[in-house]
Amino acid sequence: MSVTKAELWPVNVPHRLKYPEIPLHQFLSDSAQKYPERAAVIFYGTEITYRELDDLAWRFATYLNDLGLSKGDRVALLLPNCPQFIIAFYGTLRAGGVVVPCSPLYKERELAFQLNDSSPNVLVSLDMLYHVALGENKRKPTAVVLTTSVRDYLPPLLSLFAPLKGVKRQHYPETKDFKKTLETTSPRKVEIPIDPKEDLAVLQYTGGTTGTPKGAMLTHKNLVANTTQLDAWSYTSAGTDSVLCVIPFFHIYGLTVALNFAVKSGATMILYPRFEAKPVLKAINRYHPNYFPGIPAMYTNLVNRDDIKKYDLSSIRRCLSGAAPLPVAILNRFENLTGATLVEGYGLTEASPVTHANPLDSKSKRKEGSVGFTLPDTEAKIVGMDSGKDLSIGEAGELLIRGPQVMKGYWNHPTETRTTLRDGWLHTGDIAKVDGEGYFYIVERKKDMIDVSGFKAWPREIEEVLFEHPAVREAAVIGVPDPEKGEVVKAFVVLQPDRVAEIKGTELQEFCRKKLASYKVPREIEFVDELPKSLIGKVLRRVLREREAAKTTAKPSAPSK
Repeated sequence: MSVTKAELWPVNVPHRLKYPEIPLHQFLSDSAQKYPERAAVIFYGTEITYRELDDLAWRFATYLNDLGLSKGDRVALLLPNCPQFIIAFYGTLRAGGVVVPCSPLYKERELAFQLNDSSPNVLVSLDMLYHVALGENKRKPTAVVLTTSVRDYLPPLLSLFAPLKGVKRQHYPETKDFKKTLETTSPRKVEIPIDPKEDLAVLQYTGGTTGTPKGAMLTHKNLVANTTQLDAWSYTSAGTDSVLCVIPFFHIYGLTVALNFAVKSGATMILYPRFEAKPVLKAINRYHPNYFPGIPAMYTNLVNRDDIKKYDLSSIRRCLSGAAPLPVAILNRFENLTGATLVEGYGLTEASPVTHANPLDSKSKRKEGSVGFTLPDTEAKIVGMDSGKDLSIGEAGELLIRGPQVMKGYWNHPTETRTTLRDGWLHTGDIAKVDGEGYFYIVERKKDMIDVSGFKAWPREIEEVLFEHPAVREAAVIGVPDPEKGEVVKAFVVLQPDRVAEIKGTELQEFCRKKLASYKVPREIEFVDELPKSLIGKVLRRVLREREAAKTTAKPSAPSK
């Protein structure tokens, strides 16, 4: 007897939600009113309550208003996960500004492009990173710059620890001190009128569906809607939950799934500037967070640690994995170690970002390898890559999305906006399929598909098989040119440290041959120490393809006869 989508849909999650017509920063105001003495932030032992966070955000908003910041002006944040990011984020929104999150990992050229394109009026930067914003010419990148130290919101004794002994405050005469500015500013609750549907909250830069960095224009309505959808889907216990925030806030995934989600529900945010396995395990053991949004690389790193059983991880109940495919083997190992429910979801920057997720109310409803159902009020369909016609169940084609979380467009890129947003649908550039019960599967990005003699091979399918081998720690698959077949499959594999000496490529090929059609079996397997990854840990197949192309170019030409 088959089951229906209605039976599999999460219990008590409506298909349609009511979205408050409010600006995004109202979430902070509401939680500060409901839970004023609850810890909003725990940062290496420093606790900031919702009442205190609300006050600090108003102080920054007042400062911006006193500067003359106009509605719609941009404020760039060059900060990792820290209290300063949260304060500046909500303070900017309250002042009517638009936040431009910038990656602390950017090099000068990358940051200069983003700052030039968004033209921010104010930059808030970690003092250690400001030299990147100055660039080679050492010119001030914006009219107003505030710098802040990693030490500013740490407990006093922590500065004595070895990792911070070499970290000194860096002073720049042309900048203002962020913390001192807040301390000397008296907050005024000046309400700037916001039209949630039209007014931008965030310019989130992304390679988008075409590869060139562009600012996705996300309105207050977009982000309020997506946060509300996640709140309903994740079974939040208002005012009691705690969220492990190691996903970077400067990335849209962390901004929505960790920061805004936590603030809306009055949850405590346990902040870490970057993911490091041992500190994260210690934090779970000490602070007992029950929600851990992450990416596959994080869960992979944790389950591969020999000492993981030393830590009490039983507080983790719910985990949402996104940004990259989650290997089924890693999912099972993580759940066995923690008892948590780990489900895979899907999203993209242009959709604020989450559009799909597996049910969190029961492991029996989760389908391994699937990204689940569309969130409430979100529509999705699969169309032919060439024809654009709607496809049937089980057929792979381009994924199109429509919903309240879909962006307004790309900043200063009207042509790309028209290409990506057509007839009310967001064209994702991802290849997907849907089964008869309504579960979606991301097959691959268009550009990652491998064409072997006319047969389509999808990297994720091959990577899943490689992950099943106990000696494989990480794997990535690309297509490489072949004079006879057009392309063949090549795999890059990181082995478990204790298996490096004993595993040969032929053994893994034979393992794949038992589970895959012959054209999908990697023609070549290259063992590497690490895989190239994005800012949040997504494996960059593009970089692997570029390396392979460079090898081909570097080969000497055959002598002419």
